[in-house]
Amino acid sequence: MDKKFYLVREDVLPEAMRKVLLAKELLERKKVDSVAEAVQLVDVSRSVFYKYRDAVFPFQAVVKESIVTLFFHLEDRSGTLSQLLSVVAAAGCNVLTIHQTIPLQGRANVTLSISTNEMKEDIEELLAKLRRLEFVEKVEIVGSGVY
Repeated sequence: MDKKFYLVREDVLPEAMRKVLLAKELLERKKVDSVAEAVQLVDVSRSVFYKYRDAVFPFQAVVKESIVTLFFHLEDRSGTLSQLLSVVAAAGCNVLTIHQTIPLQGRANVTLSISTNEMKEDIEELLAKLRRLEFVEKVEIVGSGVY
């Protein structure tokens, strides 16, 4: 039987599923040594954990083996694209395509398609780092898919 997947906002997930996600994160980041310790910390039963552990995933886990396309509004300054690409490379991403518009009125749009196969952090961490760059006015994910 083929499984269907849905992208759902965190605030509409049942509390039990949110707690299972927290427990899984604790285990993945090695903040705890066992399932028993993880479920105790997040206050969920082991049976609920085992019921949902293979059914609920954070968004970044889904895009871990995929191509993510990012769209940027950038100030037009010398070296901005190089700095942007350095942050992406430091995260362990491989740049597959780059498209930059001609700068108009001191602004340029850049679209990057990146492979996240070797990514060292989750996509939200990368987006936060990119948003902190002083020349980045906007960054958003415009698409993702497995290749």
